[in-house]
Amino acid sequence: MSNHSALNTFGKSGNPAIRSSAFNIRSNDSSDRMTLDGAVNKTAVMLAVLVSTAIFSWVFTSNPIVQLISFISIFAGYVSMFATFGFYFFFIGWIVKPRPYLAPKLWLIVAAGQGFLVGQISLFAETMYPGIVLEAVSLTFCVAASLLLAYKSGLIKPTQNFVLMVFAATVGILLFYLSLWIFSLFGFGLPNIISGNSNTAIGFSLFVVAMAAFNLVIDFDIIEQSADEGAPKYMEYFGSMALTITLVWLYIEILRLLMKLNSRR
Repeated sequence: MSNHSALNTFGKSGNPAIRSSAFNIRSNDSSDRMTLDGAVNKTAVMLAVLVSTAIFSWVFTSNPIVQLISFISIFAGYVSMFATFGFYFFFIGWIVKPRPYLAPKLWLIVAAGQGFLVGQISLFAETMYPGIVLEAVSLTFCVAASLLLAYKSGLIKPTQNFVLMVFAATVGILLFYLSLWIFSLFGFGLPNIISGNSNTAIGFSLFVVAMAAFNLVIDFDIIEQSADEGAPKYMEYFGSMALTITLVWLYIEILRLLMKLNSRR
């Protein structure tokens, strides 16, 4: 019986991306097996590419060629994400089936696309509130490092109830954001809970930040179990993509929270 709960829980119920063969393939070739160090190293490479493209986007934001490159990179990054992780629509099923074996070909495209996106969002926030980006980056890595330490020391254990709670909350947040996007297409503005700085709006941001952070714990557990059970080498790239995307989500939500707090001054 595995000591990890995230993969077992998702395999039995919840997350369709992990249910649908993403993490249940095992390699019989010892030279083609995923390792934890390999996933960590590839995550470091992705973050390096992400930071580099974010800085590039920030510095040359007024250059029309860079603007075009940013648009193409962000678009290509999301296409690569959908091609690798698939696209699942509730009540319909898989529109695009997950193909994790594509991760070694697409991981850096995703990193670059996320970097350009982070660069543009960060520049917008920094223009409004100077110094806020450094605060958000620092908080993101402090939260990630603290959760990794807590996970490795056993202070936080992704039990089945923990995983199901986080997954249910994450799906709820996703559906809420999706509904806001759909309403915006018909000319509706963002509700106060998103754009405002009330106590309710700040409380909501704190909740979303917490869920993004807890998703990191689940990512850690899934990557570690996949390595323990001999997943194929390409899962190192797949796992690093998942972890990097979660870190970007955490950073954006922390940045949004700090913007709300700064707007009250």
